[in-house]
Amino acid sequence: MLQQIFSHTPLYVWAILAFLVYRGVLASRAREVSLRKLCIIPLVMLALSLSGVHGSFGFAGMAPYAWVAGALAGAALAWSLTDARAIVAIPARGSVQRPGSWLPLILMMCIFCMKYAVAVTLSIAPAYAHAAGFIVPVCLAYGCFSGLFLGGLLRSVAVYRQAQMTSGPQGAAV
Repeated sequence: MLQQIFSHTPLYVWAILAFLVYRGVLASRAREVSLRKLCIIPLVMLALSLSGVHGSFGFAGMAPYAWVAGALAGAALAWSLTDARAIVAIPARGSVQRPGSWLPLILMMCIFCMKYAVAVTLSIAPAYAHAAGFIVPVCLAYGCFSGLFLGGLLRSVAVYRQAQMTSGPQGAAV
């Protein structure tokens, strides 16, 4: 059965997985990154998450509300757990220095595996697409994963903006 599931998986899914692993390994190292590049993974995860909700359940009913609740919870959690002192803003170059962490890779693999598992589950048991007991936890989790990425991004942007304001007019625009 697993062989059949994997053989029916489109090639672009494996390309997405490779991209996410690559970006996750990059995030494991301390690095300087521009704010634009820092937005890539949160936006990719947001797109994967919302496409998972829309493709599986649509944006009608309880699905989007569960997603928003999860996203707000995840963003609040990431905001509170992200150590702003570990982020060094460099306004002159429009970048931030971030410590390395394996957490982004773990989160990316969680959302990827979850999206994959939900797609397989719904192909085997399509009735779950209308079961609140399936929809709500899946959408909460999708939202929470997206919120974790967005909350971390927002914390980095806040540190950058604070440094930009204190560095005066020589700070570079984003």
